[in-house]
Amino acid sequence: MAERRVRVVLAEDSFLVREGVRRLLDTDPAVELVDACGDLPSLMAAVDRAQPQVVVTDIRMPPGDTDEGIRAAELFRSTRPGLGVVVLSQHDEPEYALKLLSGGSAGRAYLLKDSLADPAPLLSAVHEVALGGSFIDPRVVDALVTARSRRRGGPTEQLTARERDVLSVMAQGWSNESVADRLGLSVRMIEKHINSIFAKLRLAGSTDVSRRVKAVLIYLSETGD
Repeated sequence: MAERRVRVVLAEDSFLVREGVRRLLDTDPAVELVDACGDLPSLMAAVDRAQPQVVVTDIRMPPGDTDEGIRAAELFRSTRPGLGVVVLSQHDEPEYALKLLSGGSAGRAYLLKDSLADPAPLLSAVHEVALGGSFIDPRVVDALVTARSRRRGGPTEQLTARERDVLSVMAQGWSNESVADRLGLSVRMIEKHINSIFAKLRLAGSTDVSRRVKAVLIYLSETGD
């Protein structure tokens, strides 16, 4: 029996970008593009018609060219909770990433368009959100960390410098083993740091599978002076 493919609807108002993304998706035999459109009303109709598992959407598109992709993702959270959403953006706007994940990170990804030269990040994000996981482009994480570094106050002030390092890598969706490899530490030490982070941010008892990203959101979204 053939493996079931991930059904995807694509929303992108630029014809050239839309065709480029279509070709990237077509490189993966485990992905099936079932519809493509160029504005928010068409996206809503396509989702109702095609019943996809994942939506890949531009952050801005007609009719308003503001944050239609983010608003669609917020709506789908309540109307289609099992639908994964990958938001594509030209810019590393931290506030948009935070807004996308504010209701929970499960099934959500935020990817910069200039990463599309390589199909791997997009395809990884599609498969990740289809399974209820999450992904944030590493450059967006860097922008969030930079923004947070200008602020003071809040529970994250209790974190050590190493815990902050661990937290920023965690935000990219890496496993404990990958975090350890990137920071040159043992897996046991990474687990110790993560448990400390969860305890300090009062997430130790959480059963939410997205608490790793929630910890990062707490860290990055504080507004202390």
